[in-house]
This record gives sequence, structure tokens and C-alpha cells, in this order.
Amino acid sequence: MNKLLVASMISATMLMTGCASIIKGSTQTLTFTSVPDSAKIEIKNRAGQSVHVGQTPTTVSLKKGAGYFKPEEYQITFSKDGFTPKTVTVKGTVSGWYFGNIIFGGLIGLLAVDPATGAMYSFTPEDINAVLDANNTEKMPKNDKALAVLLTDQVPEDVMARAIQIKK
Repeated sequence: MNKLLVASMISATMLMTGCASIIKGSTQTLTFTSVPDSAKIEIKNRAGQSVHVGQTPTTVSLKKGAGYFKPEEYQITFSKDGFTPKTVTVKGTVSGWYFGNIIFGGLIGLLAVDPATGAMYSFTPEDINAVLDANNTEKMPKNDKALAVLLTDQVPEDVMARAIQIKK
């Protein structure tokens, strides 16, 4: 009788869970870094709701699903004074562990548990690094002793019109 009870409990457990839910779970931890460091980061979900605001580097745990058979998608915006903001999209894709339901999770895991919890998805890459470009639209400080090196395409047209070419 005890063997039958143990076998029944194991079978019920296998049928009531999904393989990806067991192995990977419904959330995933992602690491966000930027060049330069200390950039502001804002993460918005597919509905446009802000789910995290912070500063790089940071590690955030994000939900992988947005509904039944619907992967979550996040817009991550990096910004810092003096730099052009950059937005990166991270979207869930079907995880290989989801197909483990064929062996371990059965139809319940394949059609109910993993799709409902979002465990069937994963985010790649897990480390997101944004390189912010310097913003060249800032005005130069008014200081007679300042030295600035600019490429000619970064110099405003009215200043270039007054420039004198130096010949050897």
C-alpha cells in the first residue's frame, strides 16, 4: 500500500507541474550595465508600465510571461546627462526546457502550467550592456582658457564660417 501511495504522489506531482516551471521558474534575473557607469535605467513592460527605475550597474528579476502563451517584452532605456539616451528591447523566446514537458511534465505542463506562468520563455542575452554616445549638442563653457578638440562636422556652421585654415 505504501508503494502505491508513493507512486501515486510522484505521478500526481509530475502531472501537475511543468518542466520549465521546475527548472527555470517564471522569472529571470538580468544584469544591466552601461558605458559610462551610473546611467539611469528605466524598464517598461509590454503594457508600457514602468517595472523598474534605477542606476547601472544593476541586476533585476523580470517576469517572463505576459499572459497565456504570451511572452513578455521589455523596453529598457539608458540615459545620462551629456549622453544620447539608448533604448534596448528584450523579448522572451521559447526555452528548450519547455520541450522537456514531453517527457516530464506531460500535457498539463505543456499546455497549462508553463504557458500560464511564462516559464516556457527565456530572455537572451542575460547581460545587457549599453554604450551611450556623447551628446555633442551641449554648449561649450565660456572660459578663455578652455581647450576643446572637435571634428569639423561637430563644429556649428556659424563657427566654421569664421574658421581660418592654418597652412604649414
